[in-house]
Amino acid sequence: MRRVCKARLRGDSRGVLVDRLWPRGVSKAAANFDEGCEAVVPSSELRTWHRHDPERFAEFTHRYLEELRTADRAVALIHLRSLAKSRTLTLLTVSKQRENSGAAVLADLLRGPT
Repeated sequence: MRRVCKARLRGDSRGVLVDRLWPRGVSKAAANFDEGCEAVVPSSELRTWHRHDPERFAEFTHRYLEELRTADRAVALIHLRSLAKSRTLTLLTVSKQRENSGAAVLADLLRGPT
């Protein structure tokens, strides 16, 4: 998992943007990501409720995992899992608090049993 504004290294993994927002002052070319996967990002309502409050992270995780069970999001997760099986996958996020973000939840989910 890496912030979008951090440059990817040459020969780095496949970079997938898993955030709805875009950082100011960073062009998409400079971000150097391979694809976006907006279907797996937390809903705007959930993201607004969470506000990266560490005290809300457990409940955020629970609600976000519920959102990921919907049909269109499940298909996107299958896609991410297939990418992760074929090569190293870097989830790219705008969040400064990566450990308290939707990207962290996705990373744990992708690392876990399928």
